[in-house]
Amino acid sequence: MPARIFQPSRNAMTSGTAKTKHWVLEFAPAEARDIDPLMGWTSSGDTQSQVRMKFPTKEAALAYAKAKGIDAVVMRPHKRKLNIRPGGYGDNFATSRRQVWTH
Repeated sequence: MPARIFQPSRNAMTSGTAKTKHWVLEFAPAEARDIDPLMGWTSSGDTQSQVRMKFPTKEAALAYAKAKGIDAVVMRPHKRKLNIRPGGYGDNFATSRRQVWTH
């Protein structure tokens, strides 16, 4: 069963990068999900899709996949650009500001 190894992206609701330093090995779904007609829940007989393993490095994840005979594809992370302003946020309200700052 194929798997993918990737670094998770940051949460869209935050500007921080917490929980994005590790690497994740996740299996691809082997079958489609079905909708239960009575309750409306989605279910699947594929138990591998529930497995999500975390590793400290990409090399550790690849070594685990190779040792267990898992076909793994590595997806490279998209690094975001740093947004560092010279004065920081406090510079918006500095008294020595040369231009008017209004909303």
